[in-house]
Amino acid sequence: MQQGQPMIILGEDSQRTQGKDAQTMNITAGKAVAEAVRTTLGPKGMDKMLVDSGGSVVVTNDGVTILKEMDIDHPAANMIVEVSETQEDEVGDGTTTAVVIAGELLEEAEELIDQDIHPTTLAQGYRRAAEKAKEILEDNSIDVSADDRETLVKIASTAMTGKGAESAKGQLADLLVDAVLAVRDDDGNVDTDNVSIEKVVGGSINNSELIEGVIVDKERVSDSMPYAVEDANIALIDGELEVKETEIDAEVNVTDPDQLQQFLDQEEKQLQEMVDQLVDVGADVVFVGSGIDDMAQHYLAQEGILAVRRAKDSDLSSLARSTGGTVVGAVDDITEDDLGFAGSVAQKDIGGDERIFVEDVAEAKSVTLVLRGGTEHVVDEVERAVEDSLGVVRTTLEDGQVLPGGGAPEAELALGLRDYADSVGGREQLAVEAFAEALDIIPRTLAENAGLDPIDSLVDLRAQHDGGDLSAGLDAYTGDIIDMEDEGVVEPLRVKTQAIESATEAAVMILRIDDVIAAGDLKGGGSDDDGDDAPGGPGGGMGGGMGGGMGGMGGMGGAM
Repeated sequence: MQQGQPMIILGEDSQRTQGKDAQTMNITAGKAVAEAVRTTLGPKGMDKMLVDSGGSVVVTNDGVTILKEMDIDHPAANMIVEVSETQEDEVGDGTTTAVVIAGELLEEAEELIDQDIHPTTLAQGYRRAAEKAKEILEDNSIDVSADDRETLVKIASTAMTGKGAESAKGQLADLLVDAVLAVRDDDGNVDTDNVSIEKVVGGSINNSELIEGVIVDKERVSDSMPYAVEDANIALIDGELEVKETEIDAEVNVTDPDQLQQFLDQEEKQLQEMVDQLVDVGADVVFVGSGIDDMAQHYLAQEGILAVRRAKDSDLSSLARSTGGTVVGAVDDITEDDLGFAGSVAQKDIGGDERIFVEDVAEAKSVTLVLRGGTEHVVDEVERAVEDSLGVVRTTLEDGQVLPGGGAPEAELALGLRDYADSVGGREQLAVEAFAEALDIIPRTLAENAGLDPIDSLVDLRAQHDGGDLSAGLDAYTGDIIDMEDEGVVEPLRVKTQAIESATEAAVMILRIDDVIAAGDLKGGGSDDDGDDAPGGPGGGMGGGMGGGMGGMGGMGGAM
């Protein structure tokens, strides 16, 4: 106020929500995101169908894919989406778990805020609980050797359970472990980019295979070239087999037909020299990053050389790693030492498409998984499941520690944190207890999604853990509490630690916000008693922010 007049510092279109209204709005947004993916959790989780404005359809139960496709606008909701993206980048699996835990932490916090517990106290308690949770998980982890192939297969299989690839998870898990072990370097590190994935529509998932080499989605440039070359020396050129153009625009004035013929002869001579250079170094197969002149194609075919043009940079890199060759910038630079070697290079038909198969390479450091499926949607979902499994196998090789699945880690954490809460003084104790309660959402959701009674399942699970059975988890198929380690249901330690870290940080950040200032309309604001747009109360912010990007949760429900 200035001399009795209000001072306006925000623009006309700005909206401001303060205090408890802001907290409630943000918490509601975060909970809505978690609720959207919660039914996908576990071996009996359901799928979502997402249809974009262009009519493209995605059918999946992969948490991060669902949230990306939903195109969420609400800023607080996007913080929860970032939890899933971080989980995907760091580990590859557990995205739904991380989001569901974050949503439940907000749910528990809302109840404590209603009891006048300050958000800062909650934040501090949550952080202490997360640190203790990591300690408990590390203490209960199981060491795994990089040579323990059986456990690696179990980990890959667990990551695929409940997803589109489950019907063939045994075979796919074997292929995945073989692929990861093939590209592991001498220091034990694994770069999953060295495992290429080729999707082929046709056949069934069981027809998927691992090629110890590279598949290039191209065809030979001329029908006169051989279909296959055995014991091939391979040249990799990140350039072109064409007549070089001048750096500047130039014109050639021809006054005599003989001059034109000389000009054409010179071009042919340049192309012939390029092919002669390849023949001299002993190349049988040529992969070129740019174009190949028609005349050069003719000369190559005459020499019996199989050539591929416009190969992607990623394909050239994979070929170099797999065959031991070196990618050179121009034909003039190539030497015999730059050539790679493969026992077989052949053009084959797969799923109605012609591709170049580079196989039978010694100690391949780049391999290709060929994924098959009856429809495009099936193959896409198998690919997502396979990428998750690649991530967890890589993580296990790097860390060497795993945990039992089936809700066992969360049940043990909840038990340990309740005991820990007794040693925490003040109101932070309530936050630690709330954190423990929030973790129960995982076994409870597993039971709900399997059509079991969540209360009975949770009581039985707690009883087993009270008795000291650290590996006791819920069998979603029978409803029994079984030893998950004996059953082979295991996942990397980092899946759980990363999920708890990310979920806690996101929940704390949201809880600490008590003022939301939006430069424009938080889409779909609520309305006040006069029918005017309200500046984004709980209803406005949620119906608005989520509604704008997702068509409202009601709209999303229709799409799902």
